[in-house]
Amino acid sequence: MFRYFTAGESHGPELTGIAEGIPAGLPLTEEFIEEHLVRRQQGYGRGGRMAFEKDRAEIRSGVRFGLTTGAPISLSMINRAYEKDDSNWPKVMAKDGERGDVERITLPRPGHADLVGVQKYGFDDIRPVIERSSARETAMRVACCSVARRFLQELGIRIGGHVIQIGSVGYGSWEEVRSAADTIAESSEGAENVWRTADKSDVRCLDGTLSEQMREEIKKRRKEGTSLGGIYEILVTGVPAGLGSYVHWDRKLDGLLAQAIMGTQAMKGIEIGLGFESGRRQGHDVHDEIAYADHHFTRKTNRLGGLEGGVTTGMPLIIRGVMKPIPTMIKPLKTADIDTKEELDTRYERSDVCALPRAVVVAESVIAPVIANAILEKFGGDSMDEIKDRYPSR
Repeated sequence: MFRYFTAGESHGPELTGIAEGIPAGLPLTEEFIEEHLVRRQQGYGRGGRMAFEKDRAEIRSGVRFGLTTGAPISLSMINRAYEKDDSNWPKVMAKDGERGDVERITLPRPGHADLVGVQKYGFDDIRPVIERSSARETAMRVACCSVARRFLQELGIRIGGHVIQIGSVGYGSWEEVRSAADTIAESSEGAENVWRTADKSDVRCLDGTLSEQMREEIKKRRKEGTSLGGIYEILVTGVPAGLGSYVHWDRKLDGLLAQAIMGTQAMKGIEIGLGFESGRRQGHDVHDEIAYADHHFTRKTNRLGGLEGGVTTGMPLIIRGVMKPIPTMIKPLKTADIDTKEELDTRYERSDVCALPRAVVVAESVIAPVIANAILEKFGGDSMDEIKDRYPSR
């Protein structure tokens, strides 16, 4: 089974990742991984760090002559901020020696992992929490998950995401989003065409008018010194029926997808298909009628988002996630110093106003291992040729 680990700090010398469980014989290049790393760095509302961080993951092991060997794949990503000539980070992040005059951070930000991290590990300095809980970690997560994404691509499964709401600006209904996204996903490239189309907008929205309104919303909140979150949607096409389980609660595919999304920084909610909207409708407007054509079962609609009972139906997966506004803001909130307990304004750390357009790429990435594992569980083998022999043609 595929799993991955990341290591490293936001301002440490590098991020490291290990991805294991990918069968032998999968074509994999650094350029494929880099494409999604570049996408992760793009989007309106981003902060200053993106101006100098140019992420590239170097494959250190597990690939030979462009093909995976079946061994763990190790990845390395240099943090360029650490390497800058005028950088103070080697001193701040020193792995040995004494603290000396390195500043202690004692003002936790509301909404961030700062205070709970100190409470959990007993630190007298918030810096270790900042470094590991930072969304910078998602750069290596995207790199590791791109390996699983490449595996899915080889089997004709495509993943693509787009923004449907930023702050108060967004589509008016579920049907409006379906009209925008489903037609695009019906192309030969499936959901991949969704992200390629969405990426033409710097807020990753498929609607040109809404894109402009979202940019204006971000500009407005930037002037106010605050931040914005929003809602995104991920589509997955080419998924066969029968992945997941209705038998075991911990193998239900919708539950595993929810864990992947909610295990990502700043995510506060997920829904599949109609999701919460299904609680406001009556049954005839929620469930998908079944039909049989061209020698296979299908659904006349896809309101349940391609999953019934925790198992894929063969229809595209529709997954939505909610990202909260970033807790680091120019206009400070009140907090309490962990030393003096005095009430003070939060300190400002460089940050985006709205990271949602970038977070879409992370969400696309983290669900790839979940789907890959469901395939390996059902059609598994040690090589790509073995899996392809067992995998159903569509």
